[in-house]
Amino acid sequence: MLHMRIWLEVDDFRMNNLPTCSGCGVRLQTEDSNRVGYIPAQALQRTPVVCQRCFRIRHYNEAASVTLDQGQFLRILSGIAETKALVVHIVDIFDFEGSVIGGLHRFVGANPVLLVVNKLDLLPQALNWNRVKNWVQKQAKEQGLRPIDVVLISARKGKGIEQLAAALDYYRDGKDIYIVGATNTGKSTLINQLIRSYSDLDTELTVSRYPGTTLDIVRIPLAEGQAILDTPGIVYPYRMTEIVDVRTVNQLLPDKTIKPVVYQLDPRQTLFFGALARMDFVQGEHQSFTCYVSNAIRIHRTKLERANGLYEQHRGEMLVPPEGEAADKLGPLMKHAFRIPPGARYDISISGLGWIQVNGTSGAYVDIHAPKGIKVTMRPSLMG
Repeated sequence: MLHMRIWLEVDDFRMNNLPTCSGCGVRLQTEDSNRVGYIPAQALQRTPVVCQRCFRIRHYNEAASVTLDQGQFLRILSGIAETKALVVHIVDIFDFEGSVIGGLHRFVGANPVLLVVNKLDLLPQALNWNRVKNWVQKQAKEQGLRPIDVVLISARKGKGIEQLAAALDYYRDGKDIYIVGATNTGKSTLINQLIRSYSDLDTELTVSRYPGTTLDIVRIPLAEGQAILDTPGIVYPYRMTEIVDVRTVNQLLPDKTIKPVVYQLDPRQTLFFGALARMDFVQGEHQSFTCYVSNAIRIHRTKLERANGLYEQHRGEMLVPPEGEAADKLGPLMKHAFRIPPGARYDISISGLGWIQVNGTSGAYVDIHAPKGIKVTMRPSLMG
C-alpha cells in the first residue's frame, strides 16, 4: 500500500509571499479579482486556504470562469520529461477516445506510464472488468500508448482503489507520481480517495464538473520525501462537454449507471440526441442500435426525410438539451459517414456524448451529425 503522510503544500512562499490554493494549486493573489488565484485578504485566515474561485465552486456550485490555455498545459506536461517519475494517465471509459492524451510519450520522455481507466461505475454492473481491460489494452495500442499496466477503477465509488494503490507502490520505485489527464476524467476525485483512505488529512482538492478546475500543479508530499503531483486537466475542444453551456454539461456527464436504450430501426430512419447530434441509418437491413448516453439526454426517432426540417424547427424546444439559444450557439451539425463492416459489432463514439453500438452483423451505412470539430470515431464494440 502507499505509505502516505499527505498534506497539501500551502507554505511554499515566493513572489508575493502568498501560498498556493489548496484546491486548484494556483498561486494566490489579493490584487485583482479578475485574475486566477484571487483571494480576499481577510480570507487568508481561513483553513484550508483556497482561492475565491474554488470557494465558490465548493460552496455555491458556480461554474469556473477561468481556464488555462493549451500552451500552458503543454508547458506543464513537457516539464515531466525532465524528471524521473511514474506518470499516471487517467482516462474516462465513457469517453475513451476523447480523453486519451495523444502523443503522451513525447511529453513524458522515458518515464513509465500507468494507464488508469476511471468511471467504471457508469457501465452495466454485469460487465466483465477483465474483458474491459483487454479492450482498453488493444485501444491504447491503437492510440500509440505504451503503458506498463492498466488499472480499472471507479474513483467516485472507491472501487479498484486498493489495487491502484498497490500498483502505484510497485511501479513508482521511490519516485514522484504525476497525475495527468483531460478535464473531467476524475483526477482530483481519485486523489481525494487516496487522501481519505491513506491519510488523516481533512483538506481535499477542489472537484467540480466544470472544465479546468485545477489550474496549476498541486503537490501532495509522500512520507518518503517524494510527492504526488496533480496537474491541470487538458482541455480538448473536440469533446462535447467543452463547447456547451454549463447546464448541458451537467446533463451530458452521467452521475449514475447508464441505462442503454435499444432502437430497432429500418433504413432511412434517424435518431436525434437532443439537439446535440443525430444518427442517420442510411442503408442496411433492419437491425438494432444500442445507445449509451447519459440518462438525461432525450432521444427522438424520426424518418430521415423529415430530419433536416425537424432540427431547424424544433432544436432547443422539442429537441433538447441544450435549450433555447444555447442550441443555436452550437452552430450547424457536420456529417461524418461510416460504413460498418459485416460480421462484428462496432461502436460509433461521439466524444463527450457517448456512443452507439451497431448490433447487426450484416453491415450498415450510417451518418453521424455533430457540431463542427467534435471527434466522431468508429471502434470495436466495448460491450461486446
